[in-house]
Formats: sequence, structure tokens, C-alpha cells
Amino acid sequence: MEKILVERRKDYQQEVHLIIAEDDEGHAALIMKNLKRAGFKNDILHCKDGQEVLDFLFLKGEGPHRISGKSYLLLLDIRMPKVDGVEVLRQLKKDPELSKMPVIMVTTTDDPREVNHCHELGCSIYVTKPVDYEKFIDAIKKLGLFLTVIKVPRINGIT
Repeated sequence: MEKILVERRKDYQQEVHLIIAEDDEGHAALIMKNLKRAGFKNDILHCKDGQEVLDFLFLKGEGPHRISGKSYLLLLDIRMPKVDGVEVLRQLKKDPELSKMPVIMVTTTDDPREVNHCHELGCSIYVTKPVDYEKFIDAIKKLGLFLTVIKVPRINGIT
């Protein structure tokens, strides 16, 4: 019985596509590397600014676009060029089709007003990036473990 549950979890896990919105290349590389170390084997798309995220999710521009019926989860930095993370969050949560997509804010900002504001807009979780390198790595590994066990709805509303 236990083996069947583990296999089902793996099947479900493979459906979740992770979008990392992070303008700092070093942070993005560390996040991806340590998520994989924690056992997260799903597809990862790295967006370097908020506009790339919006274009991907709202099916605009020349780049890649989301696929209807797939599950996506967004790790979103607040301070990004072109469109900041708070505005990306605001637009996603206003859209009926995208509003159920989980958004995890991953940022250096720990201002309680900012944390509260992001939760009011609909973020699922708010994670403050530790400044210390080792603590940052540890936090991302823990986040990776968390991501391997959660269930995420599909964008078109099918669960």
C-alpha cells in the first residue's frame, strides 16, 4: 500500500511546473540547485523580470507560454525590473483563471507591512531570504522539501 501512495505522489508531483521570478542570476542559480538537491525534480522556468512572468502566464509576447490544464506554482521576488513582484501578484490574483495558482513570495524584504500587503493581495506563503549564505541554502532546501509534497490546482480549474 505504501509503495502505491509514493508512486501516486510522484505522478502528481511531475505535473507541477515551477516558475522562478528572480532577477538576481546568482540567487536564481542557488534556488534551482538547492531545490534539486532537496528532491524537487519538476520542470523549472526562470523568468528574469515581472514582465516575463506576465507574458508567460497571460499568453503574450514571443516567448514561451503556459499550457492550459497544467499546474503551475510561482516563486516570486518582490524587487524586479520592468514589473515588480507585488504588481505581478496583483494581476494574477485579479484574473479568474490564474487566481488559484499558488504564489510564494521569496524576497529579502522582511518589512511587516510588505508581508501583510502581499498576503492581502493573495500570496500563499511569504519567505524571507536569509542574508547569510548557509542559512539561505538551508531555507531553499526546506522550501524544496515542502514543494515535493504539496498539491497544486491546474490553471484551467480542473483539479
